[in-house]
Amino acid sequence: MLDAVVVGAGPNGLTAAVELARRGFSVAVFEARDTVGGGARTEELTLPGFRHDPCSAAHPLGINSPAFRALPLERYGLEWLHAGLPMAHPFPDGSAAVLSRSVGETAASFGVRDAGAYRRLVERFLPRWDTLARDFMSLPLTALPRDPVTLARFGLVGLPPSTWLMRRFRDEKAKTLFAGLVAHVMAPLGGFATGAIGLVFALAAHARGWPVARGGSQSISDALTAYLKDLGGTVHTDYEVKRLDDLPPARAYVFDTSPTALARIAGLGNHYAGYRYGPGVFKIDYALDGPVPWTAEEPRRAGTVQIGADSAEIGAALDAAYGTDRAPERPFLITVQPGVADPTRAPAGKHVFWAYGHVPNGWSGDLTDAVERQLERFAPGFRDRVLARATAGPPELAVRNANYVGGDIASGAVSGLQLLLRPKLSLFPYSTPHPAVFICSSATPPGPGVHGMSGHNAAKAVWRRLRQT
Repeated sequence: MLDAVVVGAGPNGLTAAVELARRGFSVAVFEARDTVGGGARTEELTLPGFRHDPCSAAHPLGINSPAFRALPLERYGLEWLHAGLPMAHPFPDGSAAVLSRSVGETAASFGVRDAGAYRRLVERFLPRWDTLARDFMSLPLTALPRDPVTLARFGLVGLPPSTWLMRRFRDEKAKTLFAGLVAHVMAPLGGFATGAIGLVFALAAHARGWPVARGGSQSISDALTAYLKDLGGTVHTDYEVKRLDDLPPARAYVFDTSPTALARIAGLGNHYAGYRYGPGVFKIDYALDGPVPWTAEEPRRAGTVQIGADSAEIGAALDAAYGTDRAPERPFLITVQPGVADPTRAPAGKHVFWAYGHVPNGWSGDLTDAVERQLERFAPGFRDRVLARATAGPPELAVRNANYVGGDIASGAVSGLQLLLRPKLSLFPYSTPHPAVFICSSATPPGPGVHGMSGHNAAKAVWRRLRQT
């Protein structure tokens, strides 16, 4: 009998498996797709030689993850590559704000009136970032805070809505860039604890940047898999699990799946009936004949580029995705241009480019024209660079990855108490009514992103049980 079986070979499932194998437990992973990866894959979606990331592409939380930093993933081929700027946010007048490794450069891009406010906001936390990141991405029941005072101070700033925090700024550049940071997890700007979301992304950039993985996000999953195999774990692909009886006998079963799928497979009935899924996304992967022709200079050297004219436009796009059945006319876009840091992702002189906008959950329309109209506002002539495109709305995303219910790449609405207490209001989020069944997906704290911390935290709950039985 195995000690643990993990269902789903996304970053969280693989991290959970690695953590258990490191402690001497026998572990096997079962994945429905023909390759490992989940939200961290790389595929030729458009033309030969153009390697795209179907989901996550830039990794501020990955390089800053306490779980990943404790593992020898570089030994297994993972290399982080940095663009000149982690992120840029262009404006219709041809200017741009930036999120730089340098606090000073970032503050200066906001203008004189907001530079000091931004410095005061981030500089109090940056020296304690590593400890804060560990405390923020763990739970008291999995790891006691190392610096409870700094965590409490962070909570005082971050728990109110981001709209409150943005009152510190007087001009639109700082407000708009910060609104875009919050929108990375598809949270409404006025939601509980959304200030913390924006702060985490900003601090992550100043601490270690927003890199891409050399060769694509698949490199993260492949490194975790190779390390797991060296530890004695096994990985089985093309193995769809429909019920617990499909799996070999084990002392514990750990699911890197949506709560909905877990309830169905493990026979948990309506245990997660109250779990809410959030907006979906419409994503386009482009093969380009050259770099994106941004009007502003700063986006040309940034790995990630946010697209939204101002904070009001970003807020309206999020509200439409959350509260209506129609896609926004001017979607807020998150875009990544990996070739700025990693030219191996496309043939010489060519580029891959990645963009998505928020849409209502399950929306089945085509957002291509709206996306490209937005891009043309800030990069005139963009359409002339397009060699090929691969589009995926909520239905297609849900087929590619069963965890993306209704196209929700966050695996659950990041709003209200569900931002922090997911998938249920419980002090034991990784446990289920079945004593041998656990959940480790992005539906558990600390939530979405390629960082492995949900798997890391869940593994602690699992090994404690295994030592007791």
